[in-house]
Amino acid sequence: METNIEQVRSVNIKNKGSSNIAFFNRLKEHSELIAALFSGLLILITWALKGSLSPTLWITFHIIAFTVGGFAKAKEGIEETIANKELNVEMLMIFAAIGSAAIGYWTEGAILIFIFALSGALETYTLNKSNKEISSLMNLQPEEAVLVENGVEKIVPVSDLKVGDTIFVRASERIPADGIITKGATSIDESAITGESVPVNKANKQDVFAGTVALDGSISIEITKPAHETLFQKIIHLVHSAQKEKSPSQLFIEKFEGTYVKVVLAVVAVMMFLPYLLFGWSLTESIYRAMILLVVASPCALVASIMPATLAAISNSAKKGVLFKGGVHAENVSHVKAIAFDKTGTLTNGKPVVTDVYFQSDTDKERIIAIAGAIEKESTHPLAHAITTYSLKQQEINSIHVQEMKTISGNGVSAYVDNQKWEIGRAAFVGEKDALTFHDGIASTLANEGKTVVFVKVEDQIVALFALKDTLRKDTIKSIKALKKQGIHTVMLTGDNKVTAKAIASETGIDQYIAECLPEEKVNYVKELGERFENVAMVGDGINDAPALASADVGIAMGEGTDVALETADVVLMKNDLSKITNAISMSNRMNRVVKQNIFFSLAVIGLLILSNFFQILDLPLGVIGHEGSTILVILNGLRLLK
Repeated sequence: METNIEQVRSVNIKNKGSSNIAFFNRLKEHSELIAALFSGLLILITWALKGSLSPTLWITFHIIAFTVGGFAKAKEGIEETIANKELNVEMLMIFAAIGSAAIGYWTEGAILIFIFALSGALETYTLNKSNKEISSLMNLQPEEAVLVENGVEKIVPVSDLKVGDTIFVRASERIPADGIITKGATSIDESAITGESVPVNKANKQDVFAGTVALDGSISIEITKPAHETLFQKIIHLVHSAQKEKSPSQLFIEKFEGTYVKVVLAVVAVMMFLPYLLFGWSLTESIYRAMILLVVASPCALVASIMPATLAAISNSAKKGVLFKGGVHAENVSHVKAIAFDKTGTLTNGKPVVTDVYFQSDTDKERIIAIAGAIEKESTHPLAHAITTYSLKQQEINSIHVQEMKTISGNGVSAYVDNQKWEIGRAAFVGEKDALTFHDGIASTLANEGKTVVFVKVEDQIVALFALKDTLRKDTIKSIKALKKQGIHTVMLTGDNKVTAKAIASETGIDQYIAECLPEEKVNYVKELGERFENVAMVGDGINDAPALASADVGIAMGEGTDVALETADVVLMKNDLSKITNAISMSNRMNRVVKQNIFFSLAVIGLLILSNFFQILDLPLGVIGHEGSTILVILNGLRLLK
């Protein structure tokens, strides 16, 4: 009993330690945001207690607000200045705040620091969140494999596998490396690579990929690629590379910031001495005017022009089921001229359903449906699940006694019911000649419609045919029409075959389709679209879509998609509603208009204040009112997007 108590205590202590570590990790992750908010709270308290605090204490509180709020940005600015040998906006904000304090305006300087620190903290938080997809991808790749040498099996790290090695993969296990099947047959779930929900039947001499799952048969595989060169590793590399690429707008902003800092600091330096030397100003007046210039020229209003409007747009969109992961993405959506869609799980529901059923005779159709459903109930294959679901809607199947159920990998299943042998599967399994002529050759017509055909055979006679298809989402056709009406070119990129792709494209009314795409090819097509249309969006839900989502100007993920797709995407449709894309475009247009209004207004005010200061019309209090007043106005204008 005492031992059990000690074990429980040990577990509790361990769990408590893990909880503490997790808490401190979260605290560290949000440290910039916490510091910014604390700085703002301290400014508010100091302002409220201004009449009660001694001058020394009042200044001390402001110094603390400066230090806490500005430390992260000051550190970042100094490090980047040293590394790049070029001043940046972070340094300009610090100089402006210090300049404000130097001429006695501590609160204004602290507010500048607070606003800039808050925007930087939110940016850092967003970037940290968006960088987690690499670890999510890695979780899907096995770390160990069963190596077979001279008939002996041993478990080895995947990284130790060499080209030519033979590994053994059991049913339901994930394949650890790219290779060729040398023994056995199985149905393979390749959704991690192609995104397709229907498993692919594979046997001797056929290629298999790391990260896919052998569903119903054990296989031996000869390794054809080292672990670091597998298709799955290429997906990881593509996501990582695409995220490092900077958009033209990002590069323009960085260039503008650098120029702005140089110009302002140069003008401030000139302002400190040139009027004294040329216009007969006193040195005190020149320095005073230079400090006013540093304050009024600080980009506080410019920062406020974008962030409140962006947050308002993001908040409003979130209420309507569209999650923007940052202001850049909210801005870019309105520039999109072409959208590429994944098929499975995006345009379609991602699960096959029975769409058509044909019988040899109508006499026993209820019994055939019930028995087929009962047999398939014992299989884990997605097509079997779809047939069982269909059967349950039609008949009661629990009373049917299924015996000697067998799965023939890549072909179908067989079983006995009431001493009769039943076989359910593909045409070659039940007899290709009879299958192709069944019901006047209806199987060929159904296959041309992009449907998967499954036959039911009793003893020596085919008695039924089930056609299955991954059906369109209810809002797909409406959404495609709405996008085309806005002049947006629509494309479907799918790993499925050309027949199925053509059928879906025709049904949706999509402009263009490209079939049999691997993840790397999807990336290439997205880049080609980018060259034609400049700004391209990609909509997907699977692991295989992650590289294309990262490569597109705007990556859009379905809310029920994989973790990797959700983390990689820039925009998430939380309710899986494709029609929300048009809402996102509309909100992006509104946000961009407001941001342009704010930027124009703030720059106009800064220009007016600078000119007024130069002609000695402006004193510091009026400069602060003009500067902070313009900031408040652009914030209020941005908050209109909440409506």
